[in-house]
Amino acid sequence: MNLRGARVAVTGATGFLGRYIVDALLGRGAHVIGVVRNPGKLPELLQKGVELRQADLSAPAHLKQAFAGVEAVVSNAALLSLGRARWESLLQANVEGTQNVFEAMSEAGVGRAIQVSTVAVYRYRRGVVIREDHPLREADERITRFNAYGNSKARSERLARELAQAHGIALTVVRPSGVYGAFDQGGFTHTFKRLISLPITLYPVGISSGLVYAGDVAEAIVLALEQPASAGKAYNVTGSDETFWEFARAWKRAGGKSSWLMLPVPVPSRRCYDNRQARKELGWTLRSFEEGCRDMWRLEQA
Repeated sequence: MNLRGARVAVTGATGFLGRYIVDALLGRGAHVIGVVRNPGKLPELLQKGVELRQADLSAPAHLKQAFAGVEAVVSNAALLSLGRARWESLLQANVEGTQNVFEAMSEAGVGRAIQVSTVAVYRYRRGVVIREDHPLREADERITRFNAYGNSKARSERLARELAQAHGIALTVVRPSGVYGAFDQGGFTHTFKRLISLPITLYPVGISSGLVYAGDVAEAIVLALEQPASAGKAYNVTGSDETFWEFARAWKRAGGKSSWLMLPVPVPSRRCYDNRQARKELGWTLRSFEEGCRDMWRLEQA
């Protein structure tokens, strides 16, 4: 798909990752349509030339109007929870919302979609490097506060595939891991900044979850849109096996403000994901932690 001049809608365009996706699409010359609940939340998007259309994931009729004349949709909006949201809220946003988005796409005649999923959809197995064909969480899994988000996204992904196939929509799924970057109001970056703002802090050693820069995730999405061969596939869009402690060291090397003393706390938890398929088939590349931090600060200061 040639993105220059293409009309691409992005749900959740005012959110953390959504803003990166918008910038990546604009950089390719696309006409970006931000599908958002509150168009007045981020006036900077209008200044960049983004067309904003108001719609909620719970309103199929509004979504259909928002997707009118669109060639592709990046289904990015979702409820992210680290154990705080109620199961009913996750189902409504991540499963029912997905159904509404894909039904609206079909009615609006949209034939191409990218769904932003997560590595949390995978069934966890200790000591295994997880590839894209690794089993996903099952619908009959007992729901706890720790697996509710991943289970809701696994259901969302399965539903997206079913609806895409039923309606003839070419679908690619991207599965990021933990994401860091600018504009993060409640995720890893937000928590990290609070920790290293203290003069003396306790910081975990041994945790690795494939931490990835938001700009690199957005680039993978754009590359997938540009390549028709990505349709019908899923891609792990994850970082390397470096730990959170190594991220903190890179942050400091890049010039970031850091605690005077960081006391290491051993927390052995390593989850490894194989991202070779995205590298090989999409031509995707990763920035180092230092490069990602510098780009993040550039955006925060703009």
